[in-house]
Amino acid sequence: MTLAQPRPVTAPVADLGAGHGPEWIDRWLAAHADDVVSWRRAIHARPELARREHETTRLVAETLAGAGLRPRLLPGTGLVCDIGQGPRTVALRADIDALPLTEQVEVPWASQVPGVAHMCGHDAHTAMVLGAGLALAASPEELPGRVRLIFQPAEEVQPGGALDVIAADGLDGVDRIFALHCDPRLEVGKVGTRTGAITSACDMLELRLTSPGGHTSRPHLTADLVHALGTVITGLPDLLSRRVDPRSGTVLVWGTVQAGNATNAVPQQGVLGGTLRTAQHATWNELEPLVRSLVTALLAPTGVGYVLEHRRGVPPVVNDAVSADLLARAAERAVGLDAAVGTEQSSGGEDFGWYLEHVPGAMGRLGVWSGSGDMSDLHQPTFDLDERALPVGVRTLAHAALATLAG
Repeated sequence: MTLAQPRPVTAPVADLGAGHGPEWIDRWLAAHADDVVSWRRAIHARPELARREHETTRLVAETLAGAGLRPRLLPGTGLVCDIGQGPRTVALRADIDALPLTEQVEVPWASQVPGVAHMCGHDAHTAMVLGAGLALAASPEELPGRVRLIFQPAEEVQPGGALDVIAADGLDGVDRIFALHCDPRLEVGKVGTRTGAITSACDMLELRLTSPGGHTSRPHLTADLVHALGTVITGLPDLLSRRVDPRSGTVLVWGTVQAGNATNAVPQQGVLGGTLRTAQHATWNELEPLVRSLVTALLAPTGVGYVLEHRRGVPPVVNDAVSADLLARAAERAVGLDAAVGTEQSSGGEDFGWYLEHVPGAMGRLGVWSGSGDMSDLHQPTFDLDERALPVGVRTLAHAALATLAG
């Protein structure tokens, strides 16, 4: 991967949070802030979709190896790398895949790959974890334990590349894990944290209906497939609202419906698809059998045949109290006492939740808004970030690792 040429990092970028120690981290960032920006721009310019992140994996591996570290490649794409040694291990996770979107941001390092772009900030996540790892490795004798860097593929597809990392023993021996995710609603210099769920579970539903078909003048002689689709479209969300705790934040939204091409014919096939989200882990575990029973009840009188595919996606990311506090205190030590702020739970899904099924940890939200102009949301072709956020992320992750290892 060819590195995009970095423009010089201005003093506010390089110095944001400087002086909050440890000194060797500040010294490393003072010398390498431009490198962190360069890595982010190189990855941004050459985005790769899930499980195709070969160039990104190579860039990260070569950078780590160049610093004298020994990265371990995962099957396919992605890698892990340990720094230091000791009885405790803390992991820092970055996701490395991009989205199938066409970028609409005009910068020299814009995506060079048609139809693929880093519109969720994974390029920044990768650069920050790489920077935090190399900053910590600059003085390994100061580390009171082991830091594991996880560069994970395929976060943007379900059920997510976190499962690939876990299957490859990437969590073995890990005591706690942290991650930061870009948040364009927060200003640079802020890190949003919360105890409990910070994202939601997300499942995919696909319902395929079949009918003998027939003439619309004689619906009684066939099974009215379109009417059956409408019954499920309106009935299933209504019934779910009465069968699950309304405080769980459970919501079903249909995204696609297809059936027929003639106004006077009852179609033989139809497809309905959507997402089912919930904010509570316990509710997520109950949804699949409940949805199947409700669909069966709704379609029983219609006479149509059906096949329901309920694809479980990702669990909620549930931050434990200790980890969330460690991350908040890390932001304060890294940047300043007003850096840590509260944040709300998102309805979006994040496969970081799979790690938290095995070890305690926390995900925080990194402010990437410049403070002026519009806030472009994630997964939009206009999403951009203020690169002053990069040293904030590096320092916060490094401080979180040090505080964890210090017990």
